[in-house]
Amino acid sequence: MAATTTDAGSKRITVKWVKSAIGYDVRQKRTLKALGFRKLGQVVQHDDTPQIRGMLNVVKHLVEVK
Repeated sequence: MAATTTDAGSKRITVKWVKSAIGYDVRQKRTLKALGFRKLGQVVQHDDTPQIRGMLNVVKHLVEVK
């Protein structure tokens, strides 16, 4: 996973939702929502923390990490 550094020195991860969650478990849909996604194709940024990395691991087949 790629991470970029901000002015404060904390690393950020850019994530894009690339595949629909239709037909997948409700847990995965809730994880996408918890990551801040609302629409397919949307891009969000998060701090690079173990919690975010774990969430991304759950939906790694639905998102693209830049």
